[in-house]
Amino acid sequence: MKRPVYFVLLMVFILLVAAACSNDKPSSHEGHNMEEMGDKNTSEGESKKTKSTSDESNVIIANEFTITANEQTLKINEETTLPVWTFNGSVPGSEIRVKEGEKLTINLKNELPDPVTIHWHGVPVPNEMDGIPGVTMNAVQPGESFTYKFTADVPGTYWYHSHQDGVNQVDKGLYGAFIVEPNNSKDKPDRDYTLMLDEWMSRGMSEDNMEGMDHSEMANDSNKEEKEKSEDDHSDMSQDSGMEMGHDMSMYDLYTINGKSGSLTKPLKVKKGEKVRIRLINAGFMSHKVHLHGHEFKVVATDGQPINNPAFVRDQAISIAPGERYDIEFTADNPGKWLLESHGENVAVTGMRTYIQYEESQEENDQSNYSEDLPVLNITKYGEQSKSQFSLDQNYDLEYTMDLNTDMRKEEMVYTINDKVWPKTDKIEVEKGDLVKVKLVNNSKEDDHPMHLHGHFFQILSKDGKPVSGSPIMKDTLNLKPGEEYIVAFKADNPGNWMFHCHDLHHASAGMVTQVNYKGYETDFVPDPDAGNQPE
Repeated sequence: MKRPVYFVLLMVFILLVAAACSNDKPSSHEGHNMEEMGDKNTSEGESKKTKSTSDESNVIIANEFTITANEQTLKINEETTLPVWTFNGSVPGSEIRVKEGEKLTINLKNELPDPVTIHWHGVPVPNEMDGIPGVTMNAVQPGESFTYKFTADVPGTYWYHSHQDGVNQVDKGLYGAFIVEPNNSKDKPDRDYTLMLDEWMSRGMSEDNMEGMDHSEMANDSNKEEKEKSEDDHSDMSQDSGMEMGHDMSMYDLYTINGKSGSLTKPLKVKKGEKVRIRLINAGFMSHKVHLHGHEFKVVATDGQPINNPAFVRDQAISIAPGERYDIEFTADNPGKWLLESHGENVAVTGMRTYIQYEESQEENDQSNYSEDLPVLNITKYGEQSKSQFSLDQNYDLEYTMDLNTDMRKEEMVYTINDKVWPKTDKIEVEKGDLVKVKLVNNSKEDDHPMHLHGHFFQILSKDGKPVSGSPIMKDTLNLKPGEEYIVAFKADNPGNWMFHCHDLHHASAGMVTQVNYKGYETDFVPDPDAGNQPE
């Protein structure tokens, strides 16, 4: 007679335990190796989940998920908290990690007061998925959603960001990392870290005033009268008379790594003997010279594309321009606590640093040398030559020269391509299969121009008239300093209408934009005049 009672009590106990477990909060993955988390991808067709690494960052390893754009606040350092715009509630937004060949479905939900898009920077997506308002899609309105679908075909380090009024929206924090892991994992590192570099402006910001987040000091609220101005009147691009103020980069007085500066930046933990990869992504509008202390390292990829047989580097800096990515690898063979820091004369660079911290040693045996003018690695002479897709002396179907310059028009500084400003710049018209050679020349006296081509990779063939002597270098973003000249080549193998622009978005918004358009390409996209599309 007692058995049924015991059985009932046992079942009640089991149910209570199950209920308690179901209410537990998900376990934190803070400090876990990102590569290890990426390995937890389930097979196709199985359920996948977003796994948070901390309050400030999280990693998505699913092939179908939602990214929500909304307003938050960001504590950058002990003294500064700023109102920001975010993807999934953090700056940077959720890090997306997928495997090569995965088919992705990404839903963008807009909870911001302004329209927004997502551009997949460096990822060769289909043209209709490129996220360019007014060119490939209409900007996603407040309260609405848009679904991106594409296959992650090419392994590498990429990132995603808004391309709607990018000079303001990227500045406000709308960006995140996008990592495509190769199926071949024989060279897989033990630790895999992603560091996104950025600059912020602290003056005039308050948590209650979102307008204070207009870092560029260029108005974001174009009224209806401005939208109706002629394309020939460049004032519809500059959006206010403060354009020249927008180019005063000294206004950025806070430099960050993954949205944090100073003591709030998390160290990169390692163990002796481990192979460590660090993916450096510049999400800002300024170039940064990054130096790793205490170790020799290799630059194994640029813009996600591998470098052939890279040599070891020590006591050199890597200059990373806006939009560029550099992957470095080293062996953790020098226990202690070592700086990875930005170099420059501006004291703000001291905020852009973190530590390589050995778990078995807490000894801090390193000092900053941020003001030292270290030699910068020349990527065109790095690595070993190997067979490549393009050469200087082969025949090309199309050759094009791009003269990058500045000019004063209507009392405003504009940034020109062949003396014209967007949308009046001459488009590069190609046919599918064309081999295209482009000469890029920076005739500006003071400004760098990191030129970014959407939808394609290009190979660097020469710099200042000298052929590349190292590894073939494939990139999607290339920085030109004043007076520099590069020749690059690409194959027109991804039909569509593609942006080619400067990724200092102050320059893009002031005219330095053109397009690569495929002849005969047809699209169902119809621009909505009421969408407020601002592709720059």
